[in-house]
Amino acid sequence: MFVDRVTIYVRGGDGGNGCVSFRREKYVPRGGPNGGDGGHGGSVILRAVQGITNLAHLSHQRHWKADRGDHGQGSGCTGRCAEDKVIEVPPGTIIKDRDRGHLLRDLKEVGDFVAVAQGGRGGFGNAHYKSSTNRAPRQHEEGLPGEERWISLELKVIADIGLVGLPNAGKSTLLSRISRAHPEIADYPFTTKYPNLGMVQAGPDHGFVVADIPGLIEGAHEGHGLGHEFLRHVERTRLLVHLVDVAPSDGSDPIANYRTIRQELERYSPELANRPEILVVTKMDLTGAEESRVRFAEAIGRDVLSISAVTGQGIPALIHHLVDRLDEIPEPADAPLETADQNQDG
Repeated sequence: MFVDRVTIYVRGGDGGNGCVSFRREKYVPRGGPNGGDGGHGGSVILRAVQGITNLAHLSHQRHWKADRGDHGQGSGCTGRCAEDKVIEVPPGTIIKDRDRGHLLRDLKEVGDFVAVAQGGRGGFGNAHYKSSTNRAPRQHEEGLPGEERWISLELKVIADIGLVGLPNAGKSTLLSRISRAHPEIADYPFTTKYPNLGMVQAGPDHGFVVADIPGLIEGAHEGHGLGHEFLRHVERTRLLVHLVDVAPSDGSDPIANYRTIRQELERYSPELANRPEILVVTKMDLTGAEESRVRFAEAIGRDVLSISAVTGQGIPALIHHLVDRLDEIPEPADAPLETADQNQDG
């Protein structure tokens, strides 16, 4: 099961109470206060780790609470501080406060972390209050409660390149040829039901991550098909690779298919539609594909690369071209994209 959005409740542990105690030893009259402070409660921390691909492990446990600190004890013994509760999430997870709506942290890199619920501070024992005028204090402080809140987690796949196109355009097949990813591949639409990531090694000093996004259809920006659920995953990409089948088995027009996807990207986010794009026609091993490619390139009026993931035709040239383009494109800004959903809400 692939889960890329989840809401959970987090609560930091309460601090331990301070202790009221007095030194009692033989031959030591008026020993004075020796009550120790309470230990601090544990915090709830979210940390991005390698090896986790989605948020499915959080969908079955919605409440996370750290342990409280131990109470202080006599003889000046401070209570034990509780350990932090660490929740592991995949890189690319965005954490927001559910009720206030503000961003807490964007965990982009492995090792990034954020404390979403601080543990409470331990209370002072009576030894903390002794003074020249208060030699036998009986006051102490109770530990402070830990923070609590509901937070929303949203995963946005971090990849340099996003593969977009209609269902069965050849995205998964291409990903399997250029990387070690093993996405499900079949000859029916919507074989890909969630994003797949693949690392492409283009040389000793060049490598990039490619995301295979589930096929888009007309109306995807309104929630039709699978594409709307995963359009957010191409928001972080620096470069879009638009795959077009020049000889669709359903007899549709490749030019119309290309324009359909472009319209969906523009309606979802104009900024996303303006990202650098490489246009690639696929399945060049089919009969009549070359003639269709020429007609397609003339109609679109753009440079078009051609490949066949089955025979390997054009794939080395495509990888070389992707490396050159990525070198020219700066890292994307941290600001989130404005999407059609946000425009409607506003």
